Amino acid sequence: MKLAIAFFLLASVSVSAQEAKYQETSNCSNQRYLIIGHDASWVSEVELEEVMIYPKLKFKSRDDFRDYLILKRKTKKVWPYVKLASERFETLNKRLSSIDSKPSKRRYTRVIQRYVEEEFTEELKKLTKTEGQILVKLIHRQTGVTTFDLVKDLRSGWRAFWYNTTASLFNISLKEEFNPSEIKEDFYIEDILQREFQTEHLERQSPKFEINLMDLMEKWQKESGLIAPSAIRSNQY
Repeated sequence: MKLAIAFFLLASVSVSAQEAKYQETSNCSNQRYLIIGHDASWVSEVELEEVMIYPKLKFKSRDDFRDYLILKRKTKKVWPYVKLASERFETLNKRLSSIDSKPSKRRYTRVIQRYVEEEFTEELKKLTKTEGQILVKLIHRQTGVTTFDLVKDLRSGWRAFWYNTTASLFNISLKEEFNPSEIKEDFYIEDILQREFQTEHLERQSPKFEINLMDLMEKWQKESGLIAPSAIRSNQY
């Protein structure tokens, strides 16, 4: 019986607290919100992260839509390699900037080369031609430098030439840049990345140069009429 009485007293206190909280937060003239974490505190407003809700893309045919889905699958497949490669490149540059001796820089570069080759070579061999070209483009997106120039900087210009010649035999250009404002496929790749970042299916990483997907949508809408007319800015609740 004592336990029952105690339960009802606690329940009454809980209900009263909830009613008081409701009355406090429902006051339109001076709303206040209780933030519950390690500590509880009253604040006058809660700032929410802005989220961009992109419109659906429009396609002229089912074949075009199918090609987009194929491109999406390939982009998602290569993105982890792109992200890791760009992180390795940033680490290499920071380390080289702290080394004064040219021989020491060459030795460190060779160590990184062997490490990257051992880490990536077998996996990259499994990529298709299209996936390889997407990889090359996205490395440019993340580093601001073409794969050809990366190889040229890390090795010799002659070695970079042969790398590019070999790649060209498989219809892959290491000099290819990521240009979503001029190449429709690159625009679609950027669209895929942004939507996958938003849903957290891919880990976000900012490009080395500014890319505004909304501006790209407007541009391609005018040129091809394939894009829905507007996007919506919203807050994430």
